[in-house]
Amino acid sequence: MRYPLPLLAVIALLACEAPPATQTPTAEPKTLTMMPENTVSMTRVKEIIAELSDDRYEGREPATTGGDKSEAYLVSQMQAMGIQPGNNGSYLQAVPMVSIALDPPRSSVKLSGGGVGHTLKYLEEIVYHTRRVEPEVLVENSELVFVGYGIVAPEYDWDDYADLDVRGKTVVMLVNDPGFVTQDPGVFKGRTMTYYGRWTYKYEEASRQGAAGALIIHQSAPASYGWSVIETGWSGPQLDLKRDDGNASRAAMEGWISEDFAKELFAAAGMDFQATTIAAAAPNFKARDMGELQIDAILENKLDFVTANNVIGMIEGSAAPGEAVLYMGHFDHLGMKDVPEGEDGIYNGAVDNATGTAAILAIGEAFASAPTPPERSVMIVAVTAEESGLLGSAYFAEHPPVPLDKIVGGINLDAMIPMGQATDVIVTGLGASELEDVLETYAAKDGLTLSPESAPEAGLFYRSDHISLSKVGVPMLYLEVGNDLVDGGKDAGTAAALAYYNGPYHQVGDEYSPDWDFAGMEQVISLGYKTGNALARSDTWPNWYEGNEFKELRDAMRDGKK
Repeated sequence: MRYPLPLLAVIALLACEAPPATQTPTAEPKTLTMMPENTVSMTRVKEIIAELSDDRYEGREPATTGGDKSEAYLVSQMQAMGIQPGNNGSYLQAVPMVSIALDPPRSSVKLSGGGVGHTLKYLEEIVYHTRRVEPEVLVENSELVFVGYGIVAPEYDWDDYADLDVRGKTVVMLVNDPGFVTQDPGVFKGRTMTYYGRWTYKYEEASRQGAAGALIIHQSAPASYGWSVIETGWSGPQLDLKRDDGNASRAAMEGWISEDFAKELFAAAGMDFQATTIAAAAPNFKARDMGELQIDAILENKLDFVTANNVIGMIEGSAAPGEAVLYMGHFDHLGMKDVPEGEDGIYNGAVDNATGTAAILAIGEAFASAPTPPERSVMIVAVTAEESGLLGSAYFAEHPPVPLDKIVGGINLDAMIPMGQATDVIVTGLGASELEDVLETYAAKDGLTLSPESAPEAGLFYRSDHISLSKVGVPMLYLEVGNDLVDGGKDAGTAAALAYYNGPYHQVGDEYSPDWDFAGMEQVISLGYKTGNALARSDTWPNWYEGNEFKELRDAMRDGKK
């Protein structure tokens, strides 16, 4: 799920300068056909933001009355704009989900062996759950193994599971990747987190290796958020996609342990925490059994099944309708909370993400009303359940209405902060794919430079919906409003962003105001439209840059091997 950054990380993200990413495309981009462009209506953008963030939509929580109203509104807008149904004749794509709520008083994780007997303190020493759709899940006599960063990355010549059988065992691992510790750009990507550093990957890999349990050691700096985020974000009901196997392939238990407890755990295993974790960043590191220690766990769960919908529209291409350019943004938010009478309990989510939803619909309208249709199809994908763990986009990636090898690439718009005109546009994850070559062409025409995020160690590229498509090989861009403002420079941009992240972000105060400054938002929307328009009117197939962790998937996809 996309956790909020702590204040210091936000300051670093916005105020610090980072050297621009440099990449050499694997091939010269093909010449793009220049065609007349229709203008995206900012009036329409404002209307949709105001409507979706109105109290009538009750915070747009998936599978609620407010969520259903949001879906119906988006469908009505697409119909009025001339955007056709994009999911096999329907605007809706059902996303079946399951809510798994751990019952902490009836659940436990116990550590034993080597003279140790200890029940871990929930929320203080450990936060855990299961993705298995079962009312009761057991982990029994599971030996502990420290697997470093828990990474298998052939392109970086790295395998923490080499010559190791962890079937039935519980793996303990570090967050982020070795580049964060070394700060060496020759180790993974140095300071910039790769997908291998994300907790999502680590649990997936542990499951592929057959582990019974997977525990990540929380450390605030490499995680980019404090333990309090783990406490609040990982406790309570957790939504996941409802899959045919009931997630039986996942590790029985997934969780986090606090750094303080991890030090005690290593000491009980006869291991020096600092020396061992430092050694884990070396390429010759070998996983280590943690003595006689073992875990026994019981997880008692309450299961609820719900369904929400992605809303998908299509502008059919005139020459290559089977090929598609994507625009994506999530329309869900946090819903309502019970509050005393007279208080505001509605999380309207105006910035996050009525802004991105309004933008992709207005872009769709521009394509639908253009004097000449695009040669390729354009898909407008408003996804649900982003706040619950990018579930709507994950389902779309697993069940795409257009085959993945026919998706040219996409642009994701999420939480565009209202601020003034800028001299730059932020590309989160800059240096990833050849989509940036096209983007840069049109940014230069608009007098804009491309800026990377300034806290690449936070892994923001992996925290919004575009990552669901990236993980299956489709090149994606994640654009954000620039913060080097024409009026006031970076100081003004930093102040505007901090005013949002330190104020209404994920709070009831995230409400629409007609007094917002839309200038920066308009720059991003216009640039996003021009970039997608160029792709939709060409025959180019952008790839990931050489060395990117998703390039092998794209190569196989385009070669017809996957």
